[in-house]
Amino acid sequence: MKIRILILFALAVFLSSCATTRKVVYFQDVRNDTVQEQPVLQESSIRLQPDDKVSIVVASQEPMLNAMFNLPIIQPRIGASLTETAASQSQNEASVYTIDPEGNIDFPVLGSLHVAGLRRDELSSMIKHRLESQNLLQKPVVTVEYMNLGYSVLGEVNNPGRFLIDKDHVTVLDALSMAGDLTIQGRRSNITVVRQEGNVQKFYPIDLTSAKSVYGSPAYYLRQNDMVYVQPNAARARLFRASGNTMLQPSFWISLASLLTTVVSLVVISAPAN
Repeated sequence: MKIRILILFALAVFLSSCATTRKVVYFQDVRNDTVQEQPVLQESSIRLQPDDKVSIVVASQEPMLNAMFNLPIIQPRIGASLTETAASQSQNEASVYTIDPEGNIDFPVLGSLHVAGLRRDELSSMIKHRLESQNLLQKPVVTVEYMNLGYSVLGEVNNPGRFLIDKDHVTVLDALSMAGDLTIQGRRSNITVVRQEGNVQKFYPIDLTSAKSVYGSPAYYLRQNDMVYVQPNAARARLFRASGNTMLQPSFWISLASLLTTVVSLVVISAPAN
């Protein structure tokens, strides 16, 4: 009888372990022995929006003319600290432009340019074309970089926070990787990307255990100011809701597991040898 109870207990622990494994494994609908194509529904490139800051630097073989198309470097003001001066110079050397609420920037000589909705390469090409078509510069090189674009990752990840965007394509998997991946308490089946589109907040659910859900989501490619939220699993949520309840504390369950191990050991020792 005691041996039967021990076997049933071991079987219950094994089944519980299998269930836990199924909850944490990514892409469970993908077979390891085949190559599967997963279509992506959304355009991947970041497009500029109002309030974005971008660096635009124009260079050519005519250094004297280049200065006309780059923001001037502000001289250090009297009384400014070295840190403030360095930060000010760094920002101005980068020629930072802030896109206004109408989606425009005021560019030297060329005047007002509508840039909202453009990709980084499209903005570079537009400025280069205008400089050449108006015979202002010959074969200019226009470099555009993001300055304040970023996204946030919150919830059950190892390193939550805000992360800067430094490339044209950022996926939700990139974001979770930058945040140190999910903790063991994070629900792989319930990731939410929160995105503001106009005056509307939209919520996109993503199930990391399904490749179809991940790559088929409209939020697979992130945009600036997106927020990725990882929901805690049921055990973690209960712990937060009732942190004062002793039975929900990790120390309680550790002690209980130790007690059960001791009981099982005593049962095995006391079992008569065949």
